[in-house]
Amino acid sequence: MLKRIKSLFGAPERKSDSTWEALIDVASRTAADIAVSPTVAMRHMPFYRGAAVRSEVLGSLPFLLYRRRDDGGKDRATDHPLYRLIHDRPNAWTSAADFLMQMELDCVTHEGAYALANRAGAKIIELIRLPPQSVVVKQDDATLEPKYEVTLQGGAQRTYPWRDILHVPTLGELSPARQAREAIGLGIAMERHAGRLFGNGGRPSGVLKVKHRLSQVTADRLRDSWHAVHGGSNAGGTAILEEDIDFKPLTFTSVDLQFMELRSFQVIEIARALGVPPMLLMDFGRATWGNSEQMAQAFLSFTLLPRLKLWQGAVSRLLSAEDQAQYVPEFLVDELVKAEIAARFEAYAKAITNGILNPNEVRALENRPPYEGGDEYRVPMNTETPGNEKPPAQQAKPRIAA
Repeated sequence: MLKRIKSLFGAPERKSDSTWEALIDVASRTAADIAVSPTVAMRHMPFYRGAAVRSEVLGSLPFLLYRRRDDGGKDRATDHPLYRLIHDRPNAWTSAADFLMQMELDCVTHEGAYALANRAGAKIIELIRLPPQSVVVKQDDATLEPKYEVTLQGGAQRTYPWRDILHVPTLGELSPARQAREAIGLGIAMERHAGRLFGNGGRPSGVLKVKHRLSQVTADRLRDSWHAVHGGSNAGGTAILEEDIDFKPLTFTSVDLQFMELRSFQVIEIARALGVPPMLLMDFGRATWGNSEQMAQAFLSFTLLPRLKLWQGAVSRLLSAEDQAQYVPEFLVDELVKAEIAARFEAYAKAITNGILNPNEVRALENRPPYEGGDEYRVPMNTETPGNEKPPAQQAKPRIAA
């Protein structure tokens, strides 16, 4: 349906984000009769929190460019022009953290993120984020290579080859916002319903009981006076009752509890679409002291690291074939694994002590250069040395003749 709308109205003639949002609204109306566009999705608190976690965490990680060494190590390539763009500032008005955060947010709310690699000759001098709704990806009929049609603010179009566009994809070219639109729509509908219900005083906190039968006129007067004093925004105040009138509070019914459970389930459903543990959406219902660290580690291993690999591959594509053989972009995730560093280093120590790894192999795993003498494997003292020669302390002592 969305493709049909594009063909009818002409996607290249999009003049503003609001026009595109209107088309998205038509195509994304959910079963709850809520039109879920990227903007509407970001107004729903659980989705906003999850999108913020994914984009802000990725944006906080240092993005580095390494130069491969002949001995297998890597050094930071601070002299390469791309290093400054991904680590410091992609352009004069954007920081690296802001650029990474906004681009990853585009991947959450749209079907990918795009940035123009502005070149002076063969050298990339800046990266400029492109609004994802202004980019159309096509395939060249002759070479089958992707090309990118970009609609500028004035309505003009330009086509760029794939080497000039930083394209960070999403799984199956589907965004979490679109995949979770039914859960988001239902969550918004329930939130609006609850707001209207409590705003109008539709959920009574209790009932008034009288000991004798009231006439219709008296009942109407009592109802109107009660609503005037305790209805809507006045709910919760101190009630002064007339003689022979008792107030009986109402407890939560099973329907109320199911409503609350359904709202909680929508949070989990949105967290599932984003690949974020509910704990990081501030839902601590299933979080314990024992599993909180494991959930955070699962987020790093199964959600964030695959995204980092896609980012690294997308940036590597901007390099020439010669540079790709020599340089490798990589995120520094040390800040996220500080809690695991003690266990990791303890495992390294055991591997070195038992001769499984040498110190330089461990340093390579930590992105550190080797040092002289670090290629030697250690042999445990309680095992035989190479050549089946016993250590001096274990040599048999000569017998002294009597």
